[in-house]
Amino acid sequence: MSERGDADGWAPLDPSLPNDETPPPEQPPRPPAHPQPPPQAHPYGWPQPHEAGQAPGYAWPQGPYGAAYGGYGPPPVKPPWTTSPPKGTPFHRMARTEAHRWWRPLVGTLAIAAGGMFLAMLLLLVGMIVRLGVTGDLPESSGPDSDTLLGNDTADLAFNLAALAVFLPVALLVAWGVTRRRPGTLSSVAGRLRWRWMLACSGLAILFCVVSFGTSILAGVTLDDKTSEDAHWVGWGDFLLPAVLIIVLVPFQATAEEYVFRGWMLQAVASCTLENARRRVGRALSVVFRTPWPGIVVGSALFTSGHGYTGWGILDIFAFGAIAAWLAVRTGGLEASIALHVFNNLMAFLIPAAIGELDIEQGGVPWQVVVADIVPMALYAAAVVWLARRMRVQTVTAGPDDEGGVPVASPAYPAPVS
Repeated sequence: MSERGDADGWAPLDPSLPNDETPPPEQPPRPPAHPQPPPQAHPYGWPQPHEAGQAPGYAWPQGPYGAAYGGYGPPPVKPPWTTSPPKGTPFHRMARTEAHRWWRPLVGTLAIAAGGMFLAMLLLLVGMIVRLGVTGDLPESSGPDSDTLLGNDTADLAFNLAALAVFLPVALLVAWGVTRRRPGTLSSVAGRLRWRWMLACSGLAILFCVVSFGTSILAGVTLDDKTSEDAHWVGWGDFLLPAVLIIVLVPFQATAEEYVFRGWMLQAVASCTLENARRRVGRALSVVFRTPWPGIVVGSALFTSGHGYTGWGILDIFAFGAIAAWLAVRTGGLEASIALHVFNNLMAFLIPAAIGELDIEQGGVPWQVVVADIVPMALYAAAVVWLARRMRVQTVTAGPDDEGGVPVASPAYPAPVS
């Protein structure tokens, strides 16, 4: 070893080793012993995690979405205004919902009567104003016994039909506002008018009119009524305007009466089931009030009181109302009764209008005429029930799982619950 090496403490490199001037031999590239994953992309604005792990946050840990401030939970959801009847409810029990209270049917009935009468009086006032503007004078009455309102039979007929038709929107509004249910629950167990079923019932109602016209002719022959010999065709000039008014207004007038008496009244009475009765008499009455018959009787009696017939005519009108209500229960809706009422009234108004008798007098009716009316109605009811079974018409309410099906097996009269 040289002196320099001894002094500095190191020896010169071996000449056989490569030095700085000699480039190292080329070596093939080798993969790293431990490959590192590429850096993970992070959203802009978020801090990078620490190498040893995620840095602790400086606030409370994030909870699930929707947690309310202060830990009191989300605010309560406001329940909907309308309530629906439970699954399997027949038509006459549609008003028996969770929102039912004993006072709702009573208040609703008074509201329908008051609202309908108010609109009818308003309609009469409008009619008088129109007549005053057209003719320059108000209608003159011949005395206290006069039944004229607007001065002529055609105007009086239009007012009478329209005054009854205004009860339809009132009944629908009261069903929503007082009993807190969808207005369609007055129509059927489906919550609406079933137009396909209505069309089928209209065909049967036309056949009813044909049969009823034939039986009325037979009744007239047995009575030997000579007043019909003076009847004659009034001509198109006197018939056209009344006919147009009848065709336009009668469907609304008849439908309104069905919604009030076979819809509202039937369901209002049937909602008073006396379920909480404790005494023996109350439990016995509860069994009766769960059936549709109290509602059928009460609604038919009120329907009869709105007509001016006497004697056998009372039985005729009551039978019409009872059959229409029974059909509403058996078919689960008002379609069959509306079709019957509309075509019956069209025939009842158009035939007298054709012979110039728009002021239809109501009073005593011979029993032969009553039989001639009830027999076709009974045949119509039997045909409707038969057709409803063939068409599998829905008769009770469907549940959420029955949207695609039509429940028809449930009985129309539910068994009483003790």
